[in-house]
Amino acid sequence: MKALTVVPGKASSGKIEEIPEPPESDGTVLVETVAVGVCGTDMEIMSGAYGWAPKGKEKLVLGHESLGKVLDTPKDSGFSEGDLVVGIVRRPDPVPCDNCAAGEWDFCRNGRYTERGIKEHDGYCSERYRIEPEYLVKVDPKLGTHGVLLEPASVVAKAWEQVTSTGRRAVFEPKRALVTGAGPIGLLAALLGVQMGLEVYVIDQVKEGLKPDLVNSLGAFYHNGPVTSLPQQPDVVVECTGVGSLVFDAMEHIAPGGVLCLTGVSSGGRELTVDAGLVNRTMVLENEVVVGSVNANRRHYEAGAEALAKADPQWLGKLLTRHVPLESFGEAFKRREDDVKVIIEVGDA
Repeated sequence: MKALTVVPGKASSGKIEEIPEPPESDGTVLVETVAVGVCGTDMEIMSGAYGWAPKGKEKLVLGHESLGKVLDTPKDSGFSEGDLVVGIVRRPDPVPCDNCAAGEWDFCRNGRYTERGIKEHDGYCSERYRIEPEYLVKVDPKLGTHGVLLEPASVVAKAWEQVTSTGRRAVFEPKRALVTGAGPIGLLAALLGVQMGLEVYVIDQVKEGLKPDLVNSLGAFYHNGPVTSLPQQPDVVVECTGVGSLVFDAMEHIAPGGVLCLTGVSSGGRELTVDAGLVNRTMVLENEVVVGSVNANRRHYEAGAEALAKADPQWLGKLLTRHVPLESFGEAFKRREDDVKVIIEVGDA
């Protein structure tokens, strides 16, 4: 079968090649891949800056944002042939740590977890893959190809869970939320915020085009200015860019008792001039919290699937700005100004 492979640590090593059928040791459910999403992590792996091959192998099958159809499954798996499904990315460490033992592998404490398509476990960008039923999630068949958005939706579902659980330290009834960044994560974070009944503002650099239209059609508010020019302080900030200056602006201008959730990963080597004393004083005196959030576990995938099923399918479709066939995978890794989410099509939904 065909698969997109890469040699981690070696730039421009991605290629389509024939690999063996997935081994039964990967799981009892056989899935035919429909599509795989491309994100910044995939870009880093393709550039040679990130990623780990499975132990004893030189190459890694890429792809962690998946969508597939069940081809074959045991009767007691909870799945049926033809089900539209998404594979969970992370697997618990073998020790396991306390969190992995409790199914909270996104909070792994010893770093020995594996991740499909990223860390020591082949990904989903092959014509077929096998998987354990406990790491497979059904999506509403009405979603079709839009179901490929579930992995990023699971990430923001976890972020919102972190916000609400942190807020419960006191009376917490947020009214306004700010999302920084109008990429796939930011737009999906805005979607969930609107579904929660919040007044949502989204900040991004572009002044016109698809991203402002997507925000406005949600019933949210698109903002091109600084955080300080918002009409009111947000009670919640979901930061999706990793841009240091935005992070500190949000920390300085969040409402008293507010929660700032960081989902974007900053690149190092950039220096900022920050009044650390003022930030510290403000956060202490106003009971503010900054929390980081990454990855997701099963309940976050299920929450993401529910959110996507409730969303306008036409709106979701506009997020998928480019569909690239597997044989032309290289085009998926060339950024375009109007890209939101690019997917690689492997099979038919």
